[in-house]
Formats: sequence, structure tokens, C-alpha cells
Amino acid sequence: MKPISKYVRIGQLLASLKQPDYRYRQITDAIFKHRITRFEQMTMLPKSLREELGRELGEHIPSITPILEKSSSQVHKVLFSIDAGERIEAVRLSYQRGWESYCISSQCGCGFGCRFCATGTMGLRRNLTADEITDQLLSFHLRGYPLDSVSFMGMGEALANPQLFNALHLLTDPQLFGLGHRRITVSTIGILPGIQRLGDEFPQVNLTFSLHSPFDEQRSQLMPINDRFPLQDVLVALDHHIQKTGRKVYIAYILLRGINDSPEHAEAVASLFRGRGAWEHLYHVNLIPYNSTDATPQRYESSDRSRVNRFVQILKSKGIHATIRTQFGSDIDAACGQLYAAEQ
Repeated sequence: MKPISKYVRIGQLLASLKQPDYRYRQITDAIFKHRITRFEQMTMLPKSLREELGRELGEHIPSITPILEKSSSQVHKVLFSIDAGERIEAVRLSYQRGWESYCISSQCGCGFGCRFCATGTMGLRRNLTADEITDQLLSFHLRGYPLDSVSFMGMGEALANPQLFNALHLLTDPQLFGLGHRRITVSTIGILPGIQRLGDEFPQVNLTFSLHSPFDEQRSQLMPINDRFPLQDVLVALDHHIQKTGRKVYIAYILLRGINDSPEHAEAVASLFRGRGAWEHLYHVNLIPYNSTDATPQRYESSDRSRVNRFVQILKSKGIHATIRTQFGSDIDAACGQLYAAEQ
């Protein structure tokens, strides 16, 4: 049986108690406009209703609890406790222009075992519910932070969790989080059914594909998912996604020193996206500095600046849109899964 979100349960409870329709709006306004964290504090409601809400849904509005936090100048990382003693992570990124962006988790752990990823060493503990996904954002919102944009680039593979789509409905609901579709980014290692469903149900949500090597054999070594969903099949699905949505697809490429950062790799990446038809200009490569971690069996290092610059120069010389992403939070174990490991 699929878990029902707290917002649906609130609506059902109000209906069963024959409450007037405006009560639901009062409750959602209390949470999202007035940042009230407990039902008992919603004094605009009858006391009996506040007590019933507390009994049915718990004392605290968020279902997750922050237990460990780390901050640097532009990054605030939080480890949350969820049911059964498990842990998940979320990160707030503060940009100098005043923009607040969030990186949230979709699973506790991850079962796909990318060799360079700290979270992959945990294995998959379980999928998160829609509430556990959205409560990461709610926790920041209730502290007074604006919700400008969100990316599913935390722990887990978002498109492997069917609850992602329920979470997207909550995040874009104008009575709840009210996020614009284009302010949400879903990252995937190449889950083909999920890519198709995202294009069908949320065509304006941004899609990022994690590439990390243009060579099939090497990509399979780094990312075993490549054996199940081969690179060329994923690229065809991305072509269809762009044709259907008219939206850019972002290509994430983590640069690992001496592994995937050679000029030959850059040439091969460029070859992947040249000649893909009238939509090839809608592919954009984001080159990402690697956050080193001791959690993985093999230790990887980030590329030096000269190799990064050479890589992006080659891409641009071939007509590929490319950006070197700013690195945040390396001083607070910003790699996915590192705060979890430190707490353990």
C-alpha cells in the first residue's frame, strides 16, 4: 500500500469531521505562509480540531528531524533522522545574488553502486516517501529560508523511486510549496522508464543526465547501470525528451583526475552531442569538480585546474555548450553521503 502524504490525510480528516472547506486553506497557510511547526499552535482552528490533527498526524508538522548540521560560507548541510533510525542528507546553497537553492535526497542510500560515490557504498536502505522528500525542503522553509529552486541530486537515484512523482505534485501545488516547474531539477544516471515518465508528466521540470564517461566500457566500470541502460539508448531517450518538451537537457560530468579528464575524453564527449539533429544545441555540459571521499573502495581525486580548462576548451571548440560548475562546501564534506558517514 502506497503511503499517503500528510496533506491528503489532512484533507481526509477534515472531510470525516465535516469541517468547512476553508479549514484546509487555513492549515496550509499556517504552514507555508506563517511557518507554524505544530498543529497545537494553529490557534485559528478550534481546539478540538487541533488535538485531533495532532493525534492523527503527530505533534510536529515535518516527519523528519535534523540531528547534525555543518555550515561554511555558502553551504549549510543537514543530516535528518527518518523512521527506523535511518538518516538522509539535504544541502542549502546560498548564492551571492541572494538565491537559495536546495539539494535533496530521494532515497536512503543508493543501490546502483557508482564507484566514486560515497552514498553508493551504503547500498539502498529504502525509498523515501513523498513526505520525507518534501519535508527536507519544508524544514528549511520553516526556519525562514526562501525556496527558490531545488535539485534532486542528494542521496539516491530519483527516477528509481516512484514516490518522486508524488513529491513533484506536492512541490508544484500552488496551495503548498508552489514551486514553478522550471525551478526543479531531477538528476538521473539514466533510468529510461523514469526519463519517459518525467517527460510525460512534468515536461517543464529540468532534467540532468549523469554521464561521467563517454566510453561504454569505462562508464560500465564507473557506473554499473550502464550495462542495464546503455549510454546510446539513454541518449536516444534524451533526444526524444528534448523533442517532446523543447527544454534543455543538462549533462553532468564529474572530472576524476587521470580517469576521465583527458583530451581524448573531451573529444569523445563532444562527438556524443554533435550531429544529434536540430535539437543538439539544447544539450549543455556541466563540468563538476569532484569532492574526494575516503568512503569509496578506490580513492579518486579531483582534476587540476589546467586539465579542467583544457577539457572545457575542447568542448567549446567543437560547438558544445559547456560550463565549469562552481564548487561549494568541500570544507564540510559536501560529497553526497559524507555527512552520513561522519555521523556513523
